[in-house]
Parts: sequence; C-alpha cells; structure tokens
Amino acid sequence: MRTRLTLLAAVLACGTTAYAKPLTVCTEASPEGFDVVRYNSLTTTNASADVLFNRLVDYDARAGKLVPSLASSWQVAADGQSITFSLRPGVGFHKTAWFKPSRPLNADDVVFSFQRMLDPTHPWYKSAPTGYPHAKSFQLDKLIKAVVKVDARTVRFELNQPDATLLPLLSMGFASIYSAEYAEQLAKAGNFDQLNSLPVGTGPFVFQSLAKDSAVRYAANPAYFGGKPPAERLIYAITPDSAVRAQKLKAGECQIALSPKPQDINDVAGDARVKVLSTPMFSTAFVALNSQHKPFDDKRVRQAVNLAFDKANYLKVVFVGSAVAANNPFPPSTFGYNKAVKDYPQDLARAKKLLADAGYGNGFDTSIWVRPTGSTLNPNPKAGAEVLQADLAKIGIRAEIKVLEWGELIKRGKAGEHDLLFMGWAGDNGDADNFLTPQFSCAAVQSGTNFARYCDPALDKLITDARHVANPKLRAANYARAQQLIKEQALWLPLAHPTAATLTSSTVSGYQVSPFGRVDFSKAVVK
Repeated sequence: MRTRLTLLAAVLACGTTAYAKPLTVCTEASPEGFDVVRYNSLTTTNASADVLFNRLVDYDARAGKLVPSLASSWQVAADGQSITFSLRPGVGFHKTAWFKPSRPLNADDVVFSFQRMLDPTHPWYKSAPTGYPHAKSFQLDKLIKAVVKVDARTVRFELNQPDATLLPLLSMGFASIYSAEYAEQLAKAGNFDQLNSLPVGTGPFVFQSLAKDSAVRYAANPAYFGGKPPAERLIYAITPDSAVRAQKLKAGECQIALSPKPQDINDVAGDARVKVLSTPMFSTAFVALNSQHKPFDDKRVRQAVNLAFDKANYLKVVFVGSAVAANNPFPPSTFGYNKAVKDYPQDLARAKKLLADAGYGNGFDTSIWVRPTGSTLNPNPKAGAEVLQADLAKIGIRAEIKVLEWGELIKRGKAGEHDLLFMGWAGDNGDADNFLTPQFSCAAVQSGTNFARYCDPALDKLITDARHVANPKLRAANYARAQQLIKEQALWLPLAHPTAATLTSSTVSGYQVSPFGRVDFSKAVVK
C-alpha cells in the first residue's frame, strides 16, 4: 500500500510540474533585440540580460554590495591593475532548436564576450551595426589591456590603470556572458545576425519566440545553476498602455504589470486581487538639451529653459506624488551627491533676459521629442510635454511636440537628431559614475548615450579621474565639482527621481521590485 501511495504522489508531483502555471508579465514595449551589448534601453535589458543571461558578478541592492554570479570569487591585485575571476563549475548554456552546447561555460566564453566589444580586429566586432554603447561610453577599450584565459575556469582582466568602477560595471546587462561555441557556429555559417534574434545564454529562462509588438515567450531553464524557476513558462505580453496593463492584471490575463502610472496605482487601492510593490528608484527622469543644435549651443539659452520651467507643477501633473524633484543627475542617496547644488527657480523675467542677451529676444522655434506611452521614468509623456511646451511659450520659445515610437526615439536620440528630448536613466549598481560617464563624458557623445551631446575637457577629466582613484574623498570631490559644472552649463532639465512600482496579482509571490528598474522572475511563483 505504501508503495502505491508513493507512486501516486510521484505521479501527482510530475503532473504539477508539467502543468505549472505560466507567468505572464504585461510590459510596455518590444525589445530592440536580444544581443544586449548593442543596446542601452532598460526595456531591452529586461527582455534579454535579465532573463536569458548572467554576468560574472551581480549587485545585491538590498545588501549594497557585489555578489558572485558566474564567477564564484575574484581577487583584485595589490596594485589595482588586474582582477582575477574564478568561474563557477558546471554552468550550462541553453539547449535550443538552433544550438546544442557541447561543454559547460568556461574561460573562452568570457574572453569572447569582452574581446568582441573591445577589439576592432575581432571577427565579431562589426556584428553590431550601431556599436557597443556602454563599452564605448565607459571607455573599456582604453581601460582593459587584455582579458586573459589563465585556465579553463580562471580569467584575468589586465588593466592599463586602476579603476574603482570596473567591478560594479561588470554587473550591468552589457557585461553578459555569451557562448563562444555558439558564436563560432554562427560565424562559420556567416549568420552573425542570429545572435540578436535567436539568443543563447546561461540564465533562468530559455528564449522561445518573439512576435513583435505582441509577445515574447520563454521557457524555464531546467538546468539553471540558481535553481529551475517555479514558473514553467514566462510570457512578456507587450501592452503599451499602462491602464490596459492594469486592466489585464485585474482580469487575470497577466500576473505582473510593469511601469504603472500613479493613477493606475490609485485605481487598484483596496482591490484584494492586486498587490502594489514599490521602492525608491536609482534613476533620474530628465529633458536633454542638445548642445550641438542651435540655439542650445549657447548656455544662456539652456539656462533660460531651466528658469522657465515650473517643476512643481510638472511633478504634480505627471507623477502625482510618486517622485521627488531632481536637482542633480543622480539621486541624493548616491555616494558623491552634492547637496550644495540648488535647482534653478522659475524666473521668467531672468529667462527672457538671458534669451535677449543670447540674441533671441523674439524667441525661436524648436521641438520636444517624447515617447508615445508611459513608463516609470515618464508616466504621462503627453501631459509632461504639454507642461514644458506651455512654460517655454511664456518666454517666447515656440516648441512643437513630436511623438516617436520608443525604438525610433532611442535610435534617433543617440544619433543626436533631437532638440529637446524627454529621457530617463537608471543606474545599475549605486555608483555615481553609472550616470556621469554614460551621460556626460566625451566618449558617450560618440556612443550616443550622452543625450546632451556635450563634450568638455574639464568635465571629462573630473569624471575620468574619479574612476581611477580608490580614495573615496577624492572621488567625492570630483563628483561634487562635476555636478556644479553640469548645473552651470544647464545640460539637462532634471525632472524627477521616481518611485519604482509594479502591480502584481495576489496569486504571485517571490517577486521583488529593483531600485535599478531591472527584473528578476527566477523566484516568482504563481499560485
């Protein structure tokens, strides 16, 4: 009898696994692709790096420190000019219809993943049509002398100089580790583009299919080194309208709804079917002023835009109490934040005088670029653009609002085609450099992530020097001066530091909201 009961329990257990409920996540936009090193948007990172790949290290936001991932441990040399990583044993790459790995992860994969981005002579270097924005912005080609295979499970990063930010950078999505074996298979077939459409990683989920602007489908990775995810299937239901995402959640069509608007959160208050998860976000919403476009090449004009803006009204209209005003490029909790930098007050008379002094006493025509649908960093794009448009009109600036689809907005914004651009930036590891280098360095103008298109040797030196010293006081002093210069030059119209929120069904457990806007569904359970 005991044997029959044991067998019955086993059958029932297998049945539960086979018919485990899928986890459907209502997301706001389609990813640009799955070759994450080529992109810099959070939407693409969340659909690729966060579910399909792993990095050598991760950043534990709750503990505020780096933790092992594909690397089980690491050692920084006494002179700071090399870092040696020991790889976790037995980590497997995904088995798919288009690739069957013959070996586990090893040092060759790490070497390939970085050489591809850093070495212009590498066969894969030109496979990214728009380059490698993060690697370029952070000037990793100048920092990293070589990535050396010591043995099958040991890799050494040799540096041209010490750098306090490299280890945290390696937790970012662009530092995901790819299969060198899969890349070799594609290269032999001359099919480099497949890496972007049919990805292979080591992460908790395995890619299945993409229906653009409709859905991305994944299956749980049964061999994931962190443990097989409870959700047998993961589905990203592309749902641009946040109100529709909330409706789908309440109707049971999805179990998690990302990037809700403040009104969506208010609407579900008291609804037992829905939980609201939130945390302060390590991010900044801003309007970038293109310093390479006239008349924004004149700092007086940029200052006038800041002086014309009623930020309090903007926060009330767009964020409805779900964000705090931003004065600097990164949140006040960040190491190196300069409290002495004060926001521009709304002063229309002074703004008009600055415009007149710059030769634009009669104002000028310009454009405001904005995405069509809301996100955590811009819950109501249309309303926000209209607030800015109205404020600029008060000082004679006639601004046309142009709505661009998200992928097009990012592409053309990186190319510097905009005048005024509503944008947001989320850091990945709590370091100020995560904002300053990609947004204000000279190298980031070339890579496209510097949306202000501003290259100043003095500012660039402050940012670069801060990376190369370990002394916290010296780093903080550089960051403080950098923030002063950014304020004086009025490169941004800083808007807000939002609260990151997610709506989940009451049937979901095991999911936490990240302050970096990243997602981790590997522990999420649907009851």
